[in-house]
Amino acid sequence: MQRLGDFKLPHFFNYPPYFTLQPVRETREKQVQLWKELILDYCRSQKIFVISLEEDFPLFSNPVVERSLSHEARQVFLAALVNEGRAEWIDKSHKKCLILWLRIQDWADYILNFVKENGFEDSVMTIEDIRFGIETRGTELAGIDRGVLLRALKLLEQKGKAAIFKGTSADDEGVKFSA
Repeated sequence: MQRLGDFKLPHFFNYPPYFTLQPVRETREKQVQLWKELILDYCRSQKIFVISLEEDFPLFSNPVVERSLSHEARQVFLAALVNEGRAEWIDKSHKKCLILWLRIQDWADYILNFVKENGFEDSVMTIEDIRFGIETRGTELAGIDRGVLLRALKLLEQKGKAAIFKGTSADDEGVKFSA
């Protein structure tokens, strides 16, 4: 089984036709599904939130079989994730894509569970503590994209589960949880 760093690649990754968009509808649907799952799994395991179509991305080529995805194939697979709500185009030209291996609602649920399990109800945490603090090491929250985190916290705020407060700089923005 081939690996990309510590990530175990699926068997289809060594099958050259999967690096070419398939013309038969049923085959393409299967291909798109496999690539969507692979992209989400890889991004989650490596904590990658943004994929740029203009830059090299490790999954999009396989030197073992000497194949790379075309620009069109990359767009098709990312667009499929966007259509499913698992990604969002960051720019109007559709060159950068925010990957949501957890949807915003799922991130909000994850944060709420983290708060409850760790006794942070009625506690204040800075945004940076959530992203890089000791408390979140080894969790999905470690290294979370700032924009994704803020959107999930705003969702919790709308539900009355958190209160976000702005500081004078990004370092002192915080949130009080009332789970």
